[in-house]
Amino acid sequence: MNIIFGDSINTIPDHYILLELDTFRRTGETETVTAYCLVEKPAVNEFSNMESYKKIHENVIKYYKLREWNYCEQAITGLVGRWGGELDTFYSNLSDRVLKFKESEPPADWDGVLPKD
Repeated sequence: MNIIFGDSINTIPDHYILLELDTFRRTGETETVTAYCLVEKPAVNEFSNMESYKKIHENVIKYYKLREWNYCEQAITGLVGRWGGELDTFYSNLSDRVLKFKESEPPADWDGVLPKD
């Protein structure tokens, strides 16, 4: 899996699978940068479901930012092992964040962006 930041995604041809991962903000700055992954080796037996997996992944990112922790938990569980396992570490890390946020909500002004020191 390749990680791509910011506007670099505009150079990727449409036939590749490109998924948003996280958005970062440097401490003390207002500008953000979004990280994407380019899925390189999807499993052949997943081809017929790729669009469904992509939509679920997009919804995980969307609902994570909306603080819909239960949706995220369930959807992440269904995505683990997909994409040839390339995103399993990301899903594990995101799942850990979701569990922490369920226990202790982020601040009211949290916008779903991770600080990057």
